This record gives sequence, structure tokens and C-alpha cells, in this order.
Amino acid sequence: MSFLTDLPRERTLIDASLWSADLGALTAEVERIGSYADLFHIDASDTSFTPDAIFFPDLVRALRPKTAVPFHVHLMAHRPAHLASAFADAGADLITVHAEAEDAQAALERIHAGGQAAGLALTLDRDPAQVEDLLELADAVTMVGTPLGTKGTGMAPEAVDRMRAVRQILDRRGTDIPLLADGGIRQHTVPDLVAAGATGVVAGSLLFGSADPAATAEWIRSQHPAATALAEEGFR
Repeated sequence: MSFLTDLPRERTLIDASLWSADLGALTAEVERIGSYADLFHIDASDTSFTPDAIFFPDLVRALRPKTAVPFHVHLMAHRPAHLASAFADAGADLITVHAEAEDAQAALERIHAGGQAAGLALTLDRDPAQVEDLLELADAVTMVGTPLGTKGTGMAPEAVDRMRAVRQILDRRGTDIPLLADGGIRQHTVPDLVAAGATGVVAGSLLFGSADPAATAEWIRSQHPAATALAEEGFR
């Protein structure tokens, strides 16, 4: 059974993006943010699907002993199956590949065969209705709301509607898997994404750049409809 089934459902999940950490002090950053993260989000690329190499398997292997927080490797690659195996060996717990990849189905199947959770990511130009078959193989879905491979970019206006469309597909299929929003995660975008059906956000600068990460994490978690209902109940 995937570890994802043990993640809390009563609040918004925090997938803390290490790309926004102090890259010169990653061990310290992992320790500083670890108590607020449900996952650590690790971007990786074949340098073709998106140009930046970002993280690589040996770096993941070096970080793995530093925290018990699960590692979510977001693999941006045209043919991710081989790279997925390398990141699995390095200690990834959830490996997400893109629906646009040439061997997306084979990669998802290989990830499962290796004992890891398999995620599916969709870029802004991918129609969610076209990947329903791949959703059957996914343990989590990541909706990318900015141009792929960019950092510090504002969320695209259509991201909320796309999130809502995927939420409707998952609900119709009776699939209760994490639905993560990645890109443009700011205080003014989180409420709309959660209202549209996101169960977690990939928090980068919002969390790592916060002067009070504990308060920021608490605020993110409180955006979940269930958490809001509990808070309101407490005031009655």
C-alpha cells in the first residue's frame, strides 16, 4: 500500500519544493522545514523536456538520510522510465512523470514495479480529458500552473479551471488520491486552488522564503475546506 494513503485528509498537504531552498545549505534547509512538510518536492529534468538539470539522483541519495519526510521527485523528461529507476534507487518515495512523456505509461508501470508511488503531471497545454487512461495508474496528480521549468512565475489564469476539471474527473471515478498544485503558489492563489479541488500545494518561496515558516505552514493547512469547517465549528 502506498504511503500516500497515510497522508492527512483533513488539511491541505504541503509539498515543500527544495528548488526554492538555499541550495548551498540543503541539509540545514531540510532540517529547518522538515517539521512543516508532508513531502519534499524535488524537481529533476533530462535537460531536454525542460532545460535546467536541477536535482539529480546522487544528490537525492545524499539528502535521504537527513530526513524521514517522503521525497517526491517531479521528473520532467521525454523518456522518464530509466531516470525514474535511478531516483527510486536513490530514495524517492513518489515519482511523478509527465503525461506528455513518450513512455509515460511504461514509466508509471516501472515505478510501481519498483515499489514506489507513481504520480502523473499535466502541463498547461495538456487537456485533462485526454489522459483519463493514465489516471488509472496514478497514485497522485500534479497540475502545473506555470510554464514548465520556471521559478517565480505567476500562476496562469486557466490553472484554477484546469484544477477543477481534474477534480471532477477524479470524483467521477471515485478516486481519492492527492491532487497537487505546482507553480505560482502564493497567498492569493492557494485559496482558489484549494476551492477548485487541490488537496495539496507545492510550496516553494512561499514557505522557504517566509520569515515565519511555522505560521505560513499553519495558514496553508488551514485553507483546506475540512480545516475551515473545523475552525468555524470551534467558534460556535
